Amino acid sequence: MNVNLNAADTESLREVDLPAVDRPLREDVRRLGALVGEVLAEQEGAAFLDEVERIRQAAILRRERGAPSEAIEAELRDLPLDLAERLVRAFATYFSAVNLAERVHRIRRRRDYQRAGAAPQPGGLEAVLRGLKAEGVPFDALQDLLARLRVEPVFTAHPTEAVRRVLLEKEREIVRCLLDDIDRSRTPQERRADTERMRLALSSAWQTAETPPTKPTVADELEHVGFYLADPLYQVLPVFYEVFAEAVATVYGQDARLPPLLGFGSWVGGDMDGNPNVGAETIAASLATQRAWVLGNYRRDCLHLADVLTQSPDRVGIDAALMERVEQYAHRLPEAAEALKARHADMPYRQFLHLLSARLGATAAGELEGYEDAEGFLADLQLIDASLAANRGEHAGRFALRRLIRRVECFGFQLATLDLRQDSAVHEAALAALLRDPDWPERPADARAARLRELIAARTLPEEGSDATARRVLDVFRTVAESLPRFGPRAFGPYIVSMSRSAADALAVLALARSAGCVDGSDAVPLDVAPLFETVDDLAAAPDTLRSLFADPVYRAHLASRGDRQIVMLGYSDSAKDGGIVASRWGLQRTQVLLTELARESGIRIAFFHGRGGSL
Repeated sequence: MNVNLNAADTESLREVDLPAVDRPLREDVRRLGALVGEVLAEQEGAAFLDEVERIRQAAILRRERGAPSEAIEAELRDLPLDLAERLVRAFATYFSAVNLAERVHRIRRRRDYQRAGAAPQPGGLEAVLRGLKAEGVPFDALQDLLARLRVEPVFTAHPTEAVRRVLLEKEREIVRCLLDDIDRSRTPQERRADTERMRLALSSAWQTAETPPTKPTVADELEHVGFYLADPLYQVLPVFYEVFAEAVATVYGQDARLPPLLGFGSWVGGDMDGNPNVGAETIAASLATQRAWVLGNYRRDCLHLADVLTQSPDRVGIDAALMERVEQYAHRLPEAAEALKARHADMPYRQFLHLLSARLGATAAGELEGYEDAEGFLADLQLIDASLAANRGEHAGRFALRRLIRRVECFGFQLATLDLRQDSAVHEAALAALLRDPDWPERPADARAARLRELIAARTLPEEGSDATARRVLDVFRTVAESLPRFGPRAFGPYIVSMSRSAADALAVLALARSAGCVDGSDAVPLDVAPLFETVDDLAAAPDTLRSLFADPVYRAHLASRGDRQIVMLGYSDSAKDGGIVASRWGLQRTQVLLTELARESGIRIAFFHGRGGSL
């Protein structure tokens, strides 16, 4: 490559006059960048690193000085495939390291704002609350709003992004090293040790294939999502509420009652749209895996609390109700009671928490001694909380207990509700087979809706026979019916119907569910049906679709059984591809306004599921 420049030239291009508060970010980027270079030289040789540097410097020169691109394009176009692959990995490794440094810097900047005691961080909770107060929103109105607020980030299904968990763990090790020195308080010896830890993570990651030798499975994807749900999000959830409550107290001078306004959803194992590997089996497996993860976390928390709540009755009061519950559980769980240590007999909280852990274990194993639902476990924790509150326990362990209570309120016995999604065309194909009507998908929407009302009233469809599509669709609803008694009503989120274009697409879900026996004790289908409007034309037609649904007596009865709430999913990517960014955003905004007005006129509460996508 005929590019005449050196490292000094490009470094001069990169010298930006950063504010003092951002200089630690530059230091971290340089530190990691140097480490990546050392790893590349060690693993691939000095010549490879030289090639990386030449391409990097030429790219900087082209971007910042407008240099001609022909030379670099010719160099990249003529690369052998193996070398090109390694170069892509090298740059990806560098950019990943920079991203890690930026994440840590966000934490550093937040700490800077918290220490300064001046204006709150822009975009933070306190800044938003100050803005609301300045606009005249009183505390009572804020409290009412929080009671109605529900925010639910959803992990959607993208198997190609299922990064191996071992690589995520290596990234986390690098972040830990940067966090340990976030305030530049490490000694030279500690910094050298940190550097070696990061070098180890980078070197072993370079020697590890990013993807398995086989195509990622739903189980791989579930493991990827579990990395975030079962660990960092589980850990930080109560901290979010603590920060929120503190911000309200700072701005309004009053303590807010924060309901469980945050939850999580997942499509992993339930997104059947276009993926024949997802169905009844993956739905059951996803529910079981999530339950095992969260119950394991709760058991660890209980055992940790058992080491904290060591109070003795001869030193402080213990509520009689809790003492009675300990006795009940000792009889109910004799093996666990026998395992309790005699020297802990004067520590009722500790004994109770060990018994709760044992009961959670029984829950995971599906034994009779287990909890029926998360509410039972929550009631036991609240019994401890009430005893601590009444007996000078505010600073003797109640804070840690409240964190576990927050987690149980959010996650229940499932880390995330499992959303289900299927294309309306699959439902039409299943109905065509069940009704022995090959022309079913082509029939007018009004005619299909009228026939579906008859089928819903009859509560049955013909047997699926040998048709694979019909059998797979009905098996999904049978699995939902079988899972709800074990996993509870919070196990499932909405049933999303992609490519929804008429009321018949929602009625099809009710007809198929009833045919599979998926009804609750009130003979209602126990799922929210959520039409997904994706294209520009679908968004424009959405008001007419919902108007006909709200006017349909059969569907209106279903809505009544679901608390008169309608979930609507809005697709961003397809509408953008269909009509462009501007047309997409305008159509989405206009649709939301019209559907909100329509729902209000119909006495229905509407909730929007924004399929906008984005990184963690």
